[in-house]
Amino acid sequence: MPYIHDASRRRFLHAAGVLSGSALVLRHTPSALLEAFQANALEQRRAQMGATAITKTELTDRLVLLSGPGGNVVVFHGPDGKIVVDGFVKPAWPKLQAALADIDASPIKWMIDTHWHFDHADNNGNFHAAGAGIVAHDNTQKRLMEAHDLLGMHFDPVPTAELPTKTFPTGLTLNANGEQVELRHVAPAHTDTDIFVHFPKANVLHMGDVFFNGFYPFIDASTGGTVDGMIDGANVALGMVNATTKIIPGHGPLGNRPALQTYARVLTTVRDRVRQAKKAGKSLADVQAANPSAEFDQAWGKGMLTPNDFIAIVYNTTK
Repeated sequence: MPYIHDASRRRFLHAAGVLSGSALVLRHTPSALLEAFQANALEQRRAQMGATAITKTELTDRLVLLSGPGGNVVVFHGPDGKIVVDGFVKPAWPKLQAALADIDASPIKWMIDTHWHFDHADNNGNFHAAGAGIVAHDNTQKRLMEAHDLLGMHFDPVPTAELPTKTFPTGLTLNANGEQVELRHVAPAHTDTDIFVHFPKANVLHMGDVFFNGFYPFIDASTGGTVDGMIDGANVALGMVNATTKIIPGHGPLGNRPALQTYARVLTTVRDRVRQAKKAGKSLADVQAANPSAEFDQAWGKGMLTPNDFIAIVYNTTK
């Protein structure tokens, strides 16, 4: 989900009733009013994110990182056309089109969803209309065909034109521009729809939202996410990379192996402390009061989630 950086957007999470037990607020809200609020919240988030400028980073002579209006986008370009990993939010489409055209004149061959969330898959329909095939894990298609209420936003099932055109259960290889682009399903982590996109010759790995670089990650328990899965996914990725691999997080700056190692260590340390307290019968409030993430909060607690929010997610998604 989107990288939310400021305090007002943190307050939105609490007002939405999705963190730290505040769902009781929504439970007693009239359904018609709630649906209107949630639909408006989604459009507000789209507009807010879509207004963000796109920044461009050259990874190799064939790979470009685009960042800004949603999850990080990677563009692989060459004589066989473009393969685009993730696609920002709908209002950013004109800017994204312009950025893609500025890279080269080749057509878009494939667009890959790293998972189902709107800040990554929102432009599936626009890519499809532009002539691209849409590739995703089987579960992404399933989730996009369902209604969801998440972070105070309501998502209807998407139209058929916005669904993936090619799905896979475990892995898939796309051959283009002299590279074998490897798509690999990750056991439920951020969601149950996550995939890694690996460019082995270029030594670049896009991890989607299994990796938030530099701040506590959001984990979507409503569609299968768990902190244990996030840690397992990070460790799988560590087995795929080396000292020179460029690692693309779903949100945050370009990473590398040391950054991913630090991320895995932070998640594991906090998870282990929370798990131990939970097994000892401590309530969520007790665990939050003990502040098991204290040593990391200054560096990692400035993103979408406050430390207490993150502790709540860890507590609720680990056994």
